[in-house]
Amino acid sequence: MKRITLYSVLRFLFRNLTRVQVQNEEKVPSEGACILATNHMSRLDVPLLMISTPRQDLIALVADKYKTNILFSFMVQVTGSIWLDRGKADFTAFRSALDYLKKGGTLGIAPEGTRSTVRALLPGKPGAVLLAEKAHVPVVPVAITGTEDSVSKLFRLRRPDIQVIYGDVFWLPAMDRSDRDAWLEKYTDEIMCRIAVLLPSRYHGAYAGHPRLLELQAEAGMSASP
Repeated sequence: MKRITLYSVLRFLFRNLTRVQVQNEEKVPSEGACILATNHMSRLDVPLLMISTPRQDLIALVADKYKTNILFSFMVQVTGSIWLDRGKADFTAFRSALDYLKKGGTLGIAPEGTRSTVRALLPGKPGAVLLAEKAHVPVVPVAITGTEDSVSKLFRLRRPDIQVIYGDVFWLPAMDRSDRDAWLEKYTDEIMCRIAVLLPSRYHGAYAGHPRLLELQAEAGMSASP
């Protein structure tokens, strides 16, 4: 099966089993490498990201615990996505992702490093920042809501309402080699806060009240939403 066929099947399933709204997908660069950095609350997030972006070259970092899942294993094979061992620093997966970005591809990644089970943002990890810095590529924040309880709703024969919102593309400055750890922390928070500002406040989790999030909300003329 080709990618276009897989996408057609996924779109059919999402269209008929859920109510999905996608906003600002035109903010994704139409060409050239970039990272789509998203929050992660459900197993549906990866296939949802793939069909909601206008890019046809998106691959994702997928936890290798899903290798035994027929759907995810098939999806990784068709799209050329990358298995990631979350139990260690997976340098093989990192190099594969870096090589793909350097070739001009689009990479989807959840900076939290794992699926949130608290229905809100977890502290981010520096993997997305390191990839963006080393590959010299921009980042597009993506906020997904409604997937956290979508599977349980489907089992109760209810169509979940799901929303995907793309934010403004941005570039990271060059790494401060004199204080690498502080730089990584600052720009990991930058990515996470740019995701958070696209989310209702109930999803802010570890970034609720973060000074950078408050700045971004002020810049956007936003007030807190539930």
